[in-house]
Amino acid sequence: MAGTTRITTLFLDIGGVLLTNGWDHHARRRAVANFNLEWDEVEPRHQLNFATFEEGKLTLQEYLTRTVFYEDRPFTRDQFWEYMTAQSQPDPWMLDLVVRLKARHKLRIAAISNEARELNSYRVRKFKLDELVDCFMSSCFVHVRKPDLDIFRLALDIAQTPPGQIVYIENTPLFVQIAEGLGIPSILHTDHQSTREKLASFGLETNEGVNHATS
Repeated sequence: MAGTTRITTLFLDIGGVLLTNGWDHHARRRAVANFNLEWDEVEPRHQLNFATFEEGKLTLQEYLTRTVFYEDRPFTRDQFWEYMTAQSQPDPWMLDLVVRLKARHKLRIAAISNEARELNSYRVRKFKLDELVDCFMSSCFVHVRKPDLDIFRLALDIAQTPPGQIVYIENTPLFVQIAEGLGIPSILHTDHQSTREKLASFGLETNEGVNHATS
């Protein structure tokens, strides 16, 4: 049961909440099939490098060299990058919901996400997230990634908002549990309707009508 404390700030994940995941297991599977790569060769290389990549300690070109272009390929880096970015799609219902909530309740919005720098920057520009989000606590910028507690502590320090005045929307159960352990009320996002109802229980209601956001 949500309390009566006024919520002033939303913490949000990006992938799986506002947009599709940028470069997850499913996206990599599609890329391997599209470019006729060997999953059992490419995926272990990804697993060895993805944390460093998402923490902003590897550039895109360094990541691609280690995971895909460690040998000659019949396609270019630009072609592979274009395919990577094409995996990012918006969730228009969630984008519209957050736009409405921010306007109606004068909320501050902070994104807490595990994303590599180049993908993060592309997604921010492509979907105009900088017009919605006030602060990006992206792993590539702060050099720490979920589930490390420090990324949540850093977000609290930067927001300068008591945990009880925040709601965090996240699609990964473990990350929800970690945030709640820090006293941050959290919503496990599975779909727009249930998240909207849970937000309303925190006093964050919006108008019934929904206009799809566009990319």
